Amino acid sequence: MKNRFLILLLFCANISFAQPRTEDIILDIYTQLTELGEVDYETLQEELLEIAEQPIDLNSATQNDLERLHFLSPRQIDDILSYVYRHPMDSLYELQLIGSLTDYDIRNLCAFVRLVPVQTETSRIYFREALQQLKHEITTRVDVRNAENFAADPVYVQTRYKMHYRDQFDMNLQLRRPTGGDAQSLQYGGYLRLRNVGALQSLVVGNLQASFGQGLVLSSPFHMGRSAYVNNISTEPEGVRALSSVDGSGLHGLGATTRWQAGKVHFNASALYSIKHEKDTIWHHTIGANLTAMGQNWKVGITAVENFYSDSIHPYQNAQYNQHYFRGRQQAVVGINGRYRWRWLDFFGEVATAQNKQWGIGVQAGARFAASNKTDLTLLYRFYSPWFDNALGYGFSETSRIGDEQGIYLGFDIRELSRWQFRGYADLFRFSDIKYGIHYAPSYGYDAMLETAYIPNQVWNVRWRVRAREKAHKGHYSFRAGFSWQRGGWRLATTAEANLTQDSLRQRGWGLSLAQDIAYSWQQIPLTLQLRLQGFDARAWDNRIYLYENDVLYAISTPATYGRGGRAYLNLRWRIIDQLSLYFKISETVFEKTWAAAHSRPQTRTDIHLLLRATLP
Repeated sequence: MKNRFLILLLFCANISFAQPRTEDIILDIYTQLTELGEVDYETLQEELLEIAEQPIDLNSATQNDLERLHFLSPRQIDDILSYVYRHPMDSLYELQLIGSLTDYDIRNLCAFVRLVPVQTETSRIYFREALQQLKHEITTRVDVRNAENFAADPVYVQTRYKMHYRDQFDMNLQLRRPTGGDAQSLQYGGYLRLRNVGALQSLVVGNLQASFGQGLVLSSPFHMGRSAYVNNISTEPEGVRALSSVDGSGLHGLGATTRWQAGKVHFNASALYSIKHEKDTIWHHTIGANLTAMGQNWKVGITAVENFYSDSIHPYQNAQYNQHYFRGRQQAVVGINGRYRWRWLDFFGEVATAQNKQWGIGVQAGARFAASNKTDLTLLYRFYSPWFDNALGYGFSETSRIGDEQGIYLGFDIRELSRWQFRGYADLFRFSDIKYGIHYAPSYGYDAMLETAYIPNQVWNVRWRVRAREKAHKGHYSFRAGFSWQRGGWRLATTAEANLTQDSLRQRGWGLSLAQDIAYSWQQIPLTLQLRLQGFDARAWDNRIYLYENDVLYAISTPATYGRGGRAYLNLRWRIIDQLSLYFKISETVFEKTWAAAHSRPQTRTDIHLLLRATLP
């Protein structure tokens, strides 16, 4: 054993495990996810912060546990589980022995995992111990949004209470009032959850989400579509999980997932019931169930959902693009999904059918190929018939609502060189009928991306990204370059982006942005300051530029900057005492006077965000 550790220490001598702040790691992960699409950041951030507080034990982790770490690819998850199955880990240094993990992956992973000696923890909950070890959190957030120009009340207020015991029991209650609202517009909700108690994997009462297979029948609000994690398409943690958002997304009711084993086969069974308002006047009832069987190299699952409405539903307005949307009072959706791994190949897919005026069919079928330890290829084919319309499902798609689409996707990730990474994808798609914003049929399009990253160490890295998209004879081409440097308490980042659009009439538009971030965390006092200065010139909305900004805890901020002007923000995070933290952000956008006048826009916009977080004990 001693010799083994000496070898590991020598092997890892050139790797520093000095971890940056968890918030910075989450920022890096989110940036990779959102630069190419939309992500429910509130859910992502809360889940990752929750895991950081209660890290996953690698020696007892399941596939679902590791799938919550969205930056891990399916192959990396399989390799970790296979390594632990052969011999439990004694040290996190052993992650270096897993060939598919890079130093950068390990840096991210170490913030969310731990090693627990075998049989030192129990899944039982003891009432007296739970009362003594309960942890409480109260956050109050107040925003003043666009104070100069908001005609109604510009104040947004949110209060949240969380309580949890280990990673087995937690409760979340939330109340918020949107800007311009009154007592009648209050939004509230919450959940009560049990996890990992005996055969019970999860039991949720209140706001919940569920996902199974490739998501064609049931999918969570967090969708892993196109992103810089090119091999993570159509991967979500399976089962019933809690949902912190109270914006009306997700499900509202009761759901549970259980697990058991028969011989070498593992079984997961889930059931749920949800009731919520649809369009404020119609009650929507949902009953769903899933049964999944898993072996060492395979998995098969069946999912069924029945939707009942108190009155017939129909699209907001009848138009040619929504003629195939579901109309009626009852809808059934059933799907079968599977996965099979054979040597270097990993096959996955799902077939689903949805009740409509005609029964619609949805198909996703793909394969991942491990060409070497650090080279992966992913191929995915999708077909959604025009009548396949399911409001609770989401498959890999060009549009936000699956249906009437065919496409093929190819992604690659090459990490063979110790300091270089190359990854990208190409996606071709076709619509057979009229779509929203496309007034002819059939129509075609493509989306392609290539990213190169140079990561010599944990101190600094450089990334370049080129992306080209075309749909309905309208092209969008962009280039982004980013430099990041971090040492001691300092963090610097520079991001430059340019884009070009061209429509069917050969009319062109362009957008430019340059942003500089400076952040410093004091060692002597628990205080962090973050400053950004950005200049942009994007005259048209089609040339808008999205750039993620640091914000207060549990807040999302990815403003669309367009026009001509500059933007700056200052973000402060201060742990006043161990039990009390303050988060503050002030941002201002200033537009060029002549551009603002020409477009009837105010010249300035100021936003202030303030959040107080109290924890006990």
